[in-house]
Amino acid sequence: MARAMYAALSRRERQIMDIIYARGRAGAAEVRDLMPDPPSYSAVRAMLRILEEKGHLRHETEGQRYVFLPVVPRSKTRRSVLRHMVETFFDGSTEQAVATLIDLSREDLDDEQLSRLSRLIDRARKEGR
Repeated sequence: MARAMYAALSRRERQIMDIIYARGRAGAAEVRDLMPDPPSYSAVRAMLRILEEKGHLRHETEGQRYVFLPVVPRSKTRRSVLRHMVETFFDGSTEQAVATLIDLSREDLDDEQLSRLSRLIDRARKEGR
């Protein structure tokens, strides 16, 4: 469900969600200040309201302002979005997706990171049997 919901967001809505996930919670002015080439304050408020209606955000009142928080934890959304990407762009192949990520990051991965990845693969082998 989170996958379909996140995939259906507009570019601006995804930007807002990214900001709120990064901060944990934020008001409309904070969100607007952190957006690239931000729309008007009223447009940001309208998008926050729409995201709340879609079930992505909830709000709490702090004094005179609303502060928005994500409904679904970032870790759950991350997994859903990644699953959607694997299905969409890699024909459901986790192997192809991981190989592509390693190829893209080859120069950035140090020995310690590669060792951790190797241990994750070993654990997956053991648990998968």
